Amino acid sequence: MRYFEAAEFLFDLRRFRMRHGTDATAELLAQVDDPHAGPDYVQVAGSNGKGSTARMVESICRFAGLDVGLYTSPHIDDVRDRITVNGRKIPKAAVVEFVEGVQEYVTGKGAEGESPTFFEVLTALALWHFGREDVDVAVLEVGIGGRYDATSVVEPTASAVTAVSLEHAGILGDTVEEIAHDKAHVAPADGPLVTGTGGEALAAVREVAGDVLVVGEDDDADVRVSAGSLTDRFELPVSIAAADWGVETALPLPGSHQATNAGIAATLARQVADVDEAALARGLRTAHWPGRFEAMSREPLVVLDGAHNPGACAALADVLAEVEYDDLHLVFGAMHDKDHVEMVAALPEADRVTVCQPDIDRAEERAVLAEVWERRGAGEIDRIGSVETALDEAIERAEPGDCVVATGSLHTVGEARRRWTRNYLQKRVETLDQSRSTLLDADVTDAGVWRMRAKGVHRVVETRVRPRQARYLKEELLSLGGECALSALNGQDEEPIDVVMMATLTQFKRLSEKLQGQPYGLAAVADDLRATLGIQTERLTHGYPWEDGTAVMGILNVTPDSFHDGGSYGSVGAAVERANAMVEAGASIVDVGGESTRPGAQPVSPDEERERILPVVERLADLDVMVSVDTRRAAVGADALAAGADILNDVSGLDDPEMPHVAAEADAPLVVMHSIDTPVNPDRTVHYDDVVEDVVEELTERVLLAERAGLDRSKILVDPGLGFGKAPSESFELLGRLGELRALGCPILVGHSHKSMFGSLGYGDDERWPATTAGSAVAALRGADVVRVHDVAETVAAIRVAEASERAGDLA
Repeated sequence: MRYFEAAEFLFDLRRFRMRHGTDATAELLAQVDDPHAGPDYVQVAGSNGKGSTARMVESICRFAGLDVGLYTSPHIDDVRDRITVNGRKIPKAAVVEFVEGVQEYVTGKGAEGESPTFFEVLTALALWHFGREDVDVAVLEVGIGGRYDATSVVEPTASAVTAVSLEHAGILGDTVEEIAHDKAHVAPADGPLVTGTGGEALAAVREVAGDVLVVGEDDDADVRVSAGSLTDRFELPVSIAAADWGVETALPLPGSHQATNAGIAATLARQVADVDEAALARGLRTAHWPGRFEAMSREPLVVLDGAHNPGACAALADVLAEVEYDDLHLVFGAMHDKDHVEMVAALPEADRVTVCQPDIDRAEERAVLAEVWERRGAGEIDRIGSVETALDEAIERAEPGDCVVATGSLHTVGEARRRWTRNYLQKRVETLDQSRSTLLDADVTDAGVWRMRAKGVHRVVETRVRPRQARYLKEELLSLGGECALSALNGQDEEPIDVVMMATLTQFKRLSEKLQGQPYGLAAVADDLRATLGIQTERLTHGYPWEDGTAVMGILNVTPDSFHDGGSYGSVGAAVERANAMVEAGASIVDVGGESTRPGAQPVSPDEERERILPVVERLADLDVMVSVDTRRAAVGADALAAGADILNDVSGLDDPEMPHVAAEADAPLVVMHSIDTPVNPDRTVHYDDVVEDVVEELTERVLLAERAGLDRSKILVDPGLGFGKAPSESFELLGRLGELRALGCPILVGHSHKSMFGSLGYGDDERWPATTAGSAVAALRGADVVRVHDVAETVAAIRVAEASERAGDLA
């Protein structure tokens, strides 16, 4: 079975209506030997805020050192986003394995008229995956209600009801009390139910749960929360205080309601884990949740918020009331089963409204939404079909001091967000086997692979777009003489799909011209294609050494325990002497590291790290070389920049949320590495479907964090993290397909020096410099902008040869 077949099997279950009870989910789990018995479960129910709260619990528990599963809904882009372990979504291979195991049973139940629903099977898939991965804690966002929801098949260790409002009245009840009564049935058997409700809803919760911990702003709350004023980073300072614990931190999720959610999350995390104040603070600070008041850019301010009911729209209005802007431009698209009148009434008055229609059958017609806004008294109202086009035009009209908000549904936000997250991977396709592999990875049918494989041996670009966009791309590219293969996965036209375009540069140029004036958000696709392929684009330069060819970064570890040169340069004098030698050999960057990240390395304190690196950085500031500092701590990075460093190199992938802000405030380049564990955990097995595409996708969110902090992508260097959570074969694949990281629009740094990947080829610890040098040549030929090495002279020679071979055709 291929992944697209497994996914289509799941999506086909959407035709079955939801039903009460957990029996179907329990029976399904029994078919796969009840894998859900191991973890401690946290259930989060509520009308609003349950997704954000679940994400906060997951983040806190991960910072407490636990392996954590997270199950949420709906998804913004990929159905696999609903199921993650330690922040990584479930692999395609796991989905296939599960579906193969339950397909016969589910089909048989369907023949009896009792098929499990889409949500029931997804819930079983999540619990099966969490059991297989042996997570310590699994956090489950409840779908609808609580008593009969599929997630209630588990016995929770801790649970919560966030907030309660009128929703799904035909299913849960006609009053807030009835709805709260239903949701409160998630209460654990041996502990208190945590809740942020009040008034009649709280009284109903107490009737069911008995033992209740109330989180709120009132003095009589069991856990008291308070929120400060929104910062210019759109972070919310919060204070959480209970009888015997407390924490002060900031949330990346604005809105006073998020302070209550944070209090609930902190309380839940303490019920399932040994969580100290540091883990609470860091976990809450890094609990980013896409599409929830997500500020994507400034001047104009562009915000994405998936408010999809009146309560969420009112919360969005409260946050916007704290934001300074001139005019407000709303881009609004909603589902037909929502209360549009109350949603629109809850949103702030806008200077201009653009109604749009997400590319999904459940989306409400533009004419209906426009009528609602007209009755509200809105002034200028535009009607545009595509979410992406609507957002583009709103941004184009807005002045630098204005605010543009896309809202009304997570489907609307998902389509809008692709403006920043959609990647175009240029594939290096030189053989039929490489062409075949590219098509298979995009879930093209076997027949399509057979027909297309010979046509893919030239410029090949893969991306992910809406089905309607995909069909248009294929039609237009075929008319120009190119080729285009689409994934067989269609998800009833509700899911983005992979597209592989195969053409000459001239055909791509003509395609981009034809797309420019087309609807459905295709103008944005045209811009992205031109940028990806370097068609009629200008390159932004800053005078950095990597802008004129592959630059060499020399490694200078001032540590006693680094894997290759630990203890060699412990004194300032020895370190400076080594730096001088590397500069003379041709290094244009020297990377100073004060903490080892090798397997088994022990973390050092920030003060000890400063004592090791700052004196060296100060001495190197006079050299004709850029100085980089290898650190995962923002405070250390800030001190290093003040001492004369030029670049921050963060191998943790921005675990410290302050790191991108420190770099942005200093206008310093920032290296962001794909990292599973820092230091490396050799005992963790990481599953990739396609290591290159998975790394690109996971780096995308890290790059967005740095970009939103204020760094241009030309100053964000991406490092695929060879050896960090990758097997040797996966590291070599990343090296060989390095050019695909160009999809991120950032310079590429490769750190492969003397790593264990070369040990798999038979080279011992002290025999790896020739292999490293060969790897540097491959990296240069594959598009690396910076190579980070110990052996500078040899690497400089290898790069010169590689670059000369590339120029030979131009010089002939």
